[in-house]
Amino acid sequence: MVRERYLHRLNTSALDNRHIGMLEEGFPALLILNMQDYFLSSSSPAFVPSAPDLIPVLVRLAEAFQCRDLPVVYTKHVNTSENAGMMAVRWKELIAAENPLSRINSAFDTSWDAVLDKPQYDAFHNTELEKLLKQMEVTSLVVTGVLTDVCCATTARSAFTRGYRTIMPVDSTAAMNMELHRAAVTAMSYGFFRPVSARAVEKTILSVY
Repeated sequence: MVRERYLHRLNTSALDNRHIGMLEEGFPALLILNMQDYFLSSSSPAFVPSAPDLIPVLVRLAEAFQCRDLPVVYTKHVNTSENAGMMAVRWKELIAAENPLSRINSAFDTSWDAVLDKPQYDAFHNTELEKLLKQMEVTSLVVTGVLTDVCCATTARSAFTRGYRTIMPVDSTAAMNMELHRAAVTAMSYGFFRPVSARAVEKTILSVY
């Protein structure tokens, strides 16, 4: 597996961002997936080279949502032998809750936000996410975090099929390399969302709400 740091090379200036209009309808929430030291630390076997570049982007987005009293939900991917399922078949190492690298990176202030453990790629699967979103009357979901092609894409698809207006800003998720990131965004942008930038989301949240 080729791993590379690539997000700094993404050019979002050509995006028309017109799809951002769906955030102006209803009630949006920000979903930040798996920004754990397990994926952010260079000493981890699952280090995602571009993931640290997401930190300032996602902190800004979270602050925008928080200052408008809009929901921010974080997920942590953790497994036990009982709930791992195919994760135990696909991966040599599971992320145990006791692993110090399983914690959400300290750059994120989660004290006022919901933090959910999830056992599978899909953040809706065997979690309280949908119950929480319904309680808050959320209608639109901004999906961010890692990995673009795995947890983010799976969760975005799941959100769409559950009836949520779904946005996944192209510069607010990270994959192991540019090829995987581009492939996932290209595939998703046909049937699930149109590419937008994190800055466009931030601007819309601050100007509309």
